[in-house]
Amino acid sequence: MDDAIKKGHFIETIITKDIENNKNDGRVVTRFPPEPNGFLHIGHAKSICLNFNMAQKFNGKCNLRFDDSNPAKEKQIYIESIISTVKWLGFEFDTPLYASNYFDRLYEFAVELIKKGKAYVCSLTPNEIREYRGTLTEVGKDSPYRERPVEENLDLFERMKQGEFEEGIHTLRAKINMKSPNINLRDPIIYRVKKASHPRTGTKWVIYPMYDFTHCLSDALEMITHSLCSLEFEDHRPLYDWIIDQLETPSHPQQIEFARMNINYTVLSKRKLQRLVEENHVSGWDDPRLPTLEGIRRRGYTPASIRNFCNTIGVSKKDSRIDVGLLESCIRDDLNKIAPRMMGVIKPLKVIIENYPEGRTETLDAANHPQKEEMGKRQVSFSKELYIEQDDFMEDPPKKFFRLGPGREVRLRYAYFVTCKDVIKNEKGNVTQLICTYDPETKGGNAPDGRKVKGTIHWVDAGHCTDAEVRLYDRLFKDEDPEQGKQDFLENLNTDSLEILSNCKLEKCLENAVPEKAYQFERIGYFCLDTKDSTKEKPVFNRTVTLRDAWAKITRQQLQQKKQQAKKKNKKKNKKKNRKS
Repeated sequence: MDDAIKKGHFIETIITKDIENNKNDGRVVTRFPPEPNGFLHIGHAKSICLNFNMAQKFNGKCNLRFDDSNPAKEKQIYIESIISTVKWLGFEFDTPLYASNYFDRLYEFAVELIKKGKAYVCSLTPNEIREYRGTLTEVGKDSPYRERPVEENLDLFERMKQGEFEEGIHTLRAKINMKSPNINLRDPIIYRVKKASHPRTGTKWVIYPMYDFTHCLSDALEMITHSLCSLEFEDHRPLYDWIIDQLETPSHPQQIEFARMNINYTVLSKRKLQRLVEENHVSGWDDPRLPTLEGIRRRGYTPASIRNFCNTIGVSKKDSRIDVGLLESCIRDDLNKIAPRMMGVIKPLKVIIENYPEGRTETLDAANHPQKEEMGKRQVSFSKELYIEQDDFMEDPPKKFFRLGPGREVRLRYAYFVTCKDVIKNEKGNVTQLICTYDPETKGGNAPDGRKVKGTIHWVDAGHCTDAEVRLYDRLFKDEDPEQGKQDFLENLNTDSLEILSNCKLEKCLENAVPEKAYQFERIGYFCLDTKDSTKEKPVFNRTVTLRDAWAKITRQQLQQKKQQAKKKNKKKNKKKNRKS
């Protein structure tokens, strides 16, 4: 059971009291009700975890139901993706349900409202409906068609169903209160003509129920006990209750709202995500920089890390902005436990060990995980020619640079001590090769004479390695709030959010890397094989996350600088005080 299920929050308190009072006969039935008009993002994960966790905690049931009442925007690809994603997150459900399963019953409910004088066919144009609706400060006006006789409404509604009218000519509206301070109760549209083929019902219907009408009645028909939704639906709750109260339904679910997820350095608006995709700022809906669950999965995030993230942020009634660093921390915590260690050189610099025997290759033992002996060991080859990271060498290193430099000795991970003797450069003055020597008595990384080296660097054998492309991903936006001010959010795009490195050198065994399996490239970060672009001939690895939060490190440095500046100011003040005294 995930940690969050053990922690109490206000929704859990409500459900607990309901069970104690034997409300709903002690049953708990929740639902996750996505509209199949797009791909899920990290914000949806919070709702998925909450609904399934509550059902699990109280030995209940959670339905996966598609609210598919807008055929113009719905696609089968979205349905398949959502089903796959919910399963990938680790949640089980019965056969997926669809609001379209209830279209016949919903039509009957609409007819029942007409017969009760609670709904009418309105012939105002869409612009006129908006005009009559009023504003937050002005009440609405009754439609001139509001008092149409019941028989005329029934006739017109039936003719709408038969396809006699074009879109926008007539709508069916609930008759509630055009003077209500809640705009959602000002005779909302509950049915409209929409001549579009539906992914599941085809062309059977040319009228479709609106979301507010469909959602509450689908909940009622499924005997949902607790309808959990985000705060944006709080003002819709009176309409949710009104519709169910007017009709004879098998149950009356309780709608409960919670704060939706907002994360810094990203956007979760479907419209904004669509712009990023359609304007080619990213490679697609599964781009690993996007907060879509398809993209997050491709980047290498695990279901456990996402569940832990959703559980950690908790459930509240107040909107807040979550630090994306917390999400990154959750994936680090999970991958640190499960990812085998490998060596990969992503910016290679060749090293020739001049005193190593020509033509010789030996194998060395390397631990797959430093804290988990049960993960075993692997064999890595070592020979005269190696690759190290360019960043692990400096020709004129500063005092606290403990890696390789001219005349300096370092430890090669799992191997020997080596000393840089010479530096080879090209015509542009760039370092292309290092000539080193090794101490054969230091095999395994320890010197028999007890001498110490401060630096340990990773490497790969040049003759036994895998060539690969490595993609380094960073945050998609430069600013914490990409939507701040009146500027276009795209102006805050981080142009360095993707760095593609070719000709990277990885341990030979990584040529058999498994998709969606995480690997830690020692000293660099966590990586996974890309599930879309990688091939056997050209493997592509995505960096899931760095080993440390570089952005947080920058912030800590800035805070440290501020503290030092404050200390200097205090010293100056104290000096002035001492002079005066």
